Amino acid sequence: MTTRLGLALPQMKQYDLGRDVPAVARAAEAIGFDSLWVFERALFPDPPAQGLYGVEGLAWPDSYRAVADPLVTLTLAAAATERAELGTSVLVAPLHTPFQLAKSLASLDAASGGRVVAGLGTGWSLDEYAAASARPFAERGDALDEVIEVCRAVWGPDPVVYDGTLTRIASAVVGPKPARPIPILLAGNTGKARRRLVDHADGWMPIGMGVDQLASQWRQLQDLAAERGRTRPLRTVLRTNPRYTPKPYAGDNRQAFQGDVGQIVADLVAHAEIGLDEIFLDLQSAMRDAEELKDVAAEVYEAARAAGV
Repeated sequence: MTTRLGLALPQMKQYDLGRDVPAVARAAEAIGFDSLWVFERALFPDPPAQGLYGVEGLAWPDSYRAVADPLVTLTLAAAATERAELGTSVLVAPLHTPFQLAKSLASLDAASGGRVVAGLGTGWSLDEYAAASARPFAERGDALDEVIEVCRAVWGPDPVVYDGTLTRIASAVVGPKPARPIPILLAGNTGKARRRLVDHADGWMPIGMGVDQLASQWRQLQDLAAERGRTRPLRTVLRTNPRYTPKPYAGDNRQAFQGDVGQIVADLVAHAEIGLDEIFLDLQSAMRDAEELKDVAAEVYEAARAAGV
């Protein structure tokens, strides 16, 4: 197996963003990670209109109370690194105006030398839509479609022309252009979403759901691609959110990472055997600070590579 490995950057409230994001990005690249990732959580409703992921009664985690802007975070990481790809998993596309998002991603890709990967989704939070989206929650699929179309237009040759619901570009020169075509990855959890992915995206970005279920969904997606005549390969990037067992630090009663690294690596091996291109780890919520995040990331990376991932 030769699976690319990535690491999520620190965006939560226990981190000093200006100091810790560049430090973790540099360390991850030095360790050998192939990519760096961010996620989007626009706000923490108190009280929320709905439970986490839209599930009634499921509490939002306290770590969501202060999540840094994903593109600002990636910009900090881009300035501190040279090789690692810079990905979003995911940007809630309808919370952004299509043209400005396309322009921001293009600028970041140009500045980083062609390292951006745009993982996009529709989101699930009614509170976030009420605060930020220009279109209602019921139109989230159409909003994502327009974002994808506008991105392709803005990133393509000039003059740019587009006529949509939110975006109208009569004829314009729009720059800077990306250093190379920015890959667009989607989650694709429903029938319509999978068709959108196969027809209009460059790849699939699932979340860890267990090996059997993930393998089944990957087969279904490949079958759908064949049915719809897709010839280009689908890039695959899996997000994983490992859990840890804490233990006290020596000399005090605080809780810190114990981490069953062996179990994490065993899970990585099992998921890599599905044949996915890349797996990235989001370890940040369980870590106390950036030093701990760097140490644990290094331990997991070395053990995973030793196990053949």
